Amino acid sequence: MFNESTTLAVLNRLLNPVGVLAALLLALYIHDEPLDGYYIVLGIIVFFLSAQLFEDVSLMQPCGRFRPLNGFVSIVIAWSMTVAAVVFLGYVTRLEDHFNMDVMWVWVLIVPFLLFMAHALTRVYVRLTYEHGQTRRGVIIGANELGLRLFHRLQNNDCLMTRMLGFFDDRLPDRLSPDAQALYLGHPRELDAYINQHRVDVIYIALPISQKDRITALLNHLKDTTASVYLVPDIFTYDLIQARIDQVGGVPVIAVLETPFISIHAFNKRVTDLVLASVILLLISPLLLIIAVAVKLSSAGPIIFKQRRYGLNGDEIVVYKFRSMHVCEDGGTIEQAKKTDPRVTPIGAFLRKSSLDELPQFVNVLQGRMSIVGPRPHAVAHNEMYRKLIPGYMLRHKVKPGITGWAQVNGLRGETDSLEKMAARVQYDLNYMRKWSLSLDLMIIAKTIWLVFKDAKAY
Repeated sequence: MFNESTTLAVLNRLLNPVGVLAALLLALYIHDEPLDGYYIVLGIIVFFLSAQLFEDVSLMQPCGRFRPLNGFVSIVIAWSMTVAAVVFLGYVTRLEDHFNMDVMWVWVLIVPFLLFMAHALTRVYVRLTYEHGQTRRGVIIGANELGLRLFHRLQNNDCLMTRMLGFFDDRLPDRLSPDAQALYLGHPRELDAYINQHRVDVIYIALPISQKDRITALLNHLKDTTASVYLVPDIFTYDLIQARIDQVGGVPVIAVLETPFISIHAFNKRVTDLVLASVILLLISPLLLIIAVAVKLSSAGPIIFKQRRYGLNGDEIVVYKFRSMHVCEDGGTIEQAKKTDPRVTPIGAFLRKSSLDELPQFVNVLQGRMSIVGPRPHAVAHNEMYRKLIPGYMLRHKVKPGITGWAQVNGLRGETDSLEKMAARVQYDLNYMRKWSLSLDLMIIAKTIWLVFKDAKAY
């Protein structure tokens, strides 16, 4: 029998880009168009683009909880980003005239449906394979909270292709939780006989890191088995951000607090920012001119208000806004804007309410100081105050600040007039860093546009 987990790993990585290429070939066949050099180059570019942009559209989601509509929407979002990147490249290189637009339209329309069917069929294959027992069989040493969490994650996800059998623990069953008691297999000294009798393929050691001697003894003992052995570090007690296993000079390390924007993710994020910011600035340039004239004519002072903020890694940056107040505060003490704030100009009140005062920050995005989506930057004076009051406050600066963010679309836009509100905003910012994906960014942008027209919390 071939290795099912390897097969799934290959499918998970290649299904989407291969499906995109297959759709292109089908579109060419439908219109009787030859596969010439330009289409070959397009296919190569799209293969690598979709391999990255479809990374969030994974087969490894829990199969039992898969929702077809959500899956289709994820495919459409990823494909839309891929198409946008291809259109942008075609415009820049002036190569769009070399392609049959009828072929392109058919290709664009059939990809989501073709990929959705491919995902559905693959999940049927996984389900049948799982039901026929062609899976790895695993046990866990350590019937504690960590072991139970691992058991349920593996047991409830058919796509991981591991059938969990139960727990070994050196405590008596009556000292275990009810859930663990029902899955108790015996004392670790009985493990050898159980492995031989039940063909165990994988063993997870879920013991506290503090029990070093016990873990070492188990690892030495398990060298006499052909089962794969995994050590599950008990790091869930920490407040993790982008936790993962990595290597530094060949030495394995565990990332506990890390930015999501490293390696290819940093490239994807930057390219998305550049493309969207360029298109948006081009579209809103007449509006920018009108607002600039209105600000200049409505009150004395500069059109653009420049304020120092903290950017990536806590480095100081200068952020642009249309001036909305009679004052331009950027000192050691800055008072947040309030409702009916006398410092706000008449045109400034409208700009703040509609968030139009933030539009110049798309220039900050092009400069690389900001991102379209990320934690909102606070004035330097506010940073210095809140970093002493809110644990983990400065972690939000492990990513570039954004024009809009996860906190803002979840009701925390506008004045934070209490420590609790700022702490809640920080927690949303940290959750954004934990859950980041390009599809999440697009969802936040869409929600921001909706809120601009109906949110009453900005002033």
